Amino acid sequence: MSLLTQRPDPCSLRRRPADDLLSDGTTMGAVELLVKDLDGMIAYYATGVTLDVLQHSGETAVLGHDGRVVVRLRRVTDLPSWRPNQAGLFHTAVLFDDDAALARALASMARFAPGTFTGSADHLYSQAFYFTDPEGNGVELYADRPRETWQREANGLLSLASNYLDPNEFLRTNLSLEAPQPTTAPASTLGHVHLQVGDIPTGREFYVDTLGFEVMSDAGSALFISAGGYHHHIALNTWNSAGAGPRAASLGLGQVNIDLPTGEDIAALEERLTDHRVATRHDGAVLRFEDPWGTLIQVAQAPAPGVV
Repeated sequence: MSLLTQRPDPCSLRRRPADDLLSDGTTMGAVELLVKDLDGMIAYYATGVTLDVLQHSGETAVLGHDGRVVVRLRRVTDLPSWRPNQAGLFHTAVLFDDDAALARALASMARFAPGTFTGSADHLYSQAFYFTDPEGNGVELYADRPRETWQREANGLLSLASNYLDPNEFLRTNLSLEAPQPTTAPASTLGHVHLQVGDIPTGREFYVDTLGFEVMSDAGSALFISAGGYHHHIALNTWNSAGAGPRAASLGLGQVNIDLPTGEDIAALEERLTDHRVATRHDGAVLRFEDPWGTLIQVAQAPAPGVV
């Protein structure tokens, strides 16, 4: 059954001036997690999720694949644990190149951390498996279906569902036990970031009307937004956090990174934020600001391939 409620035709968003929208080439950069047990979290994301350790120096580790950064782990010792009803991270979503790569990662999680599995769903445009890491951060492992197969509602928004998806059947279908298994990690990148917020209208005003994302799906208590027609780069929900105010300092989400194609794109965003009276900090390369719940967002030009 579709989760969507009928909303105004999103085609009106496409008629917004180009300067009001993020570039179609917008992608998500790394999610930073503030952690207590750095070694344990490295093991989870490397051995379980199958990310490569791209860099590890002192209190920080960077993990991803083929130079594409997915998560930065930073050890802190003086912060309390994050509370599930706070605004913050719902999950970090790791996108795999195809079903076979996703199956390899799912099998790895089944071997390394089966107790962290929390569920799975067929979302029509993707197939997804959900976990909670050892410090309580949500993790989604997913693969997209071809874009030409994505369905739309009568109002033009993407159809969204959470249909049953059997993880064992997915493994049987997509994991070849007879063929030699590749020695490299399954190809992956950061697909999207799902955030908990205090209310959807405020989130929509900030992320859509101000930042320049477009609404792709609207489930009432959850909003799915993107640039360039992807099903979502960011999702916002109030399932656990309705009414939440500004975030207290805690473990968990440190910051969200957004990568734009050019410096001109960053300058246009900064101008838009200034017009909407959002306080910003720009050091000439990186633009920083906070969302209405105090989540730090960092915007930079997309790095060259292989640059961490």
